[in-house]
Amino acid sequence: MERRERLNSQNSNNKQKLLLKDNKKIILWVIVNLEVWDADLAQPRNILPPPMGIPMLPDLPNWSWHEYGMRVGFWRLLKTLKDRKICSTLALNATVVDHYPETVKAAMEEKWEPMGHGYIQRPMHKVENEFVDIKSAINKIEDFTNTKVIGWESPGLTETLDTLDILSDNGIKYTANWPIDDLPVDLKVKSGKRMVSLPYPIEINDVVMTSIQMHKSDEIYNRGKFQFDRLYKEADENPKIMAISVHPYLTGVPHRILFFEKLLDYILEHDGVEIMTGKKIYNWYTDQVPFKKK
Repeated sequence: MERRERLNSQNSNNKQKLLLKDNKKIILWVIVNLEVWDADLAQPRNILPPPMGIPMLPDLPNWSWHEYGMRVGFWRLLKTLKDRKICSTLALNATVVDHYPETVKAAMEEKWEPMGHGYIQRPMHKVENEFVDIKSAINKIEDFTNTKVIGWESPGLTETLDTLDILSDNGIKYTANWPIDDLPVDLKVKSGKRMVSLPYPIEINDVVMTSIQMHKSDEIYNRGKFQFDRLYKEADENPKIMAISVHPYLTGVPHRILFFEKLLDYILEHDGVEIMTGKKIYNWYTDQVPFKKK
């Protein structure tokens, strides 16, 4: 099935009016991404280019940069979110439970929602067998967390033409790979089951701001504030979702964590903010919008 075949054409102004309890108007959705980077392969992100431009494996400095996030940065993020009573969605490579089990245990103690993020940090079109990768990742995360996994975010939001169908066949009900709207959107899959796209953030995402665009440490606060202000204003017409995606090796470092905290505090000081995980957003949407099977 081609990409556009999975979509229903729908103007955002024609969407069904959704309701939040207690006259709330905007949903805060925080996603924390935990990943396993293979030291023997080229690294997914780079902070330090190789001397004289000659790549070298293992890429120790960039692999270590990521390891710092898992060993130190994650715990800063956890405290920041715990102090504000924010229950997050935990997007994790399945092998995180082998290499950093204490991080997943700590997140589950705070009742975060586990979401599949591949088996290891590798694009879906680069894995040897996509079906095996997805099924193995879901099973491994569910076994470790004793929690049903219904959400999926591919590494780098990558998909083949078969990914959505494989996800649906393995019990996934929502995906973060299609950032096409400010609200959930139904997608078509071959199984005929319901598959919903949640508005995962491309631009309120520390990989984009920090690793790709190389902005200053305060960009997550400045950009996030502008994003929230507009969504909050538009939420008078229909509730919106303020999604923020962070990674421990980026936002969890000392010179950035303050600005993430400032953004969260700014959002939470507004009336009408509801904190949800991806699963809760899925349930909120599907409880109000009938499923039109096609």
